[in-house]
Amino acid sequence: MAASTAALLAGLAMLVAGAELVVRQGTALAARFGVSPLVVGMTVVSVGTSLPELAIGINAAGQGNAGLAVGNIVGTNLVNVLLILGLSALIRPVVFEPRTLRFDLPVMAGAAVLLLVLALDGSLTTADGAWLCVYGAAYLGLLVVHTRRQAAASKGTPPATATTRSAAVQVVLLVVGLAVIVVGAEFLVDGAVRIARVWGASDTFVGLTVVAIGTSAPELVTTIVSTVRGDRSLALGNLLGSSVFNIALILGPTVLAAPGTVPVPDDVLALDMVLMVATALVCVPAFFTRRQLSRWEGAAFVATYVAYTTWLVTTRL
Repeated sequence: MAASTAALLAGLAMLVAGAELVVRQGTALAARFGVSPLVVGMTVVSVGTSLPELAIGINAAGQGNAGLAVGNIVGTNLVNVLLILGLSALIRPVVFEPRTLRFDLPVMAGAAVLLLVLALDGSLTTADGAWLCVYGAAYLGLLVVHTRRQAAASKGTPPATATTRSAAVQVVLLVVGLAVIVVGAEFLVDGAVRIARVWGASDTFVGLTVVAIGTSAPELVTTIVSTVRGDRSLALGNLLGSSVFNIALILGPTVLAAPGTVPVPDDVLALDMVLMVATALVCVPAFFTRRQLSRWEGAAFVATYVAYTTWLVTTRL
C-alpha cells in the first residue's frame, strides 16, 4: 500500500509540473504563430493529455477487460465536463467564444450520441470502431482547415507577447511537458488502481471512477493551471478537444485493436453512457443562450458529479 501511495503522489507532482510547462509553452507558441490558444488546446494539448486513455484502453481491450476500456472513456468524459469544467467555472465564470458555441460543443455532443447509437446493441464491433475513427479524422481535418485560415488571416501581425526563445525550443519544451504529463498519469493511475484492487472493486467501477479521474488528471491540472494563469481559451479547448478525442480517436482505435467485438456492460449502457450523452446535449442549448458558464452553474455541475460518484460507490463497489 505504501508503494502504491508513493506512486500516486509522484504522479500527481509530475502532472502539476508538466501542466505548467504545457500551458506556458502552448500559449507562447499560439502567440508566435498567430493561432488562438483555443485551437492549440483542442489539438496539441488535447492529443497529449489523451495519451493515457489511449494506452490504458488498448491494453485493457487486449486483455479482454471491456468494462475497464469502455468505462474509462465514459467516466473520463463525465469528469471532463461535469467535474473539471464545473471546477473551472467555480474559480472564474467561463465565457465561450462564438466558434466554440457553433462548432466545438455540437461536435462534442455528436461524438457522444454516435457512441451511444453504436453501442445500443450491447457491443462495439470493428465497423463501429472504424466509424468512430472516421468521425475523429473529420474533426481533425476541420481543425486543420480552421487553423490554416486563422494563421493566414493573422500573417504579418506582430506576436502578442515578446519571447527570447526560438520556436524550436518552445516546441521541445511543449513535448517535454506532455511527456511528463503522460508518465505522471501512468504513475498516478497505477497507484490508484492497485489501491482500488485492495478494496475489491470491479473493472467497470475502477474504469468509471479511479482510472477515469486518474487519466483525466492531465486535463484537470492543465485546466486549473490555465485558469489561474488567465489562459482560459487553452483550458477550454483542451477539455472540449479531449472529450471528442476520447470517444473518436481513443475508443475507436481501442475497438479496432481488440480481438473480436468489445462488449459494453449493461450497467454502463443503461446509465453511465446515457448520462454522458445527456450532459453533452444539455451543454449545447444552455451555453448557446447564455454564452457562459456561471459560478452557480459550475457548482451544479460539480454537485451532479459528486452525486453520481456517490451513487457508484454505494451501488457498484
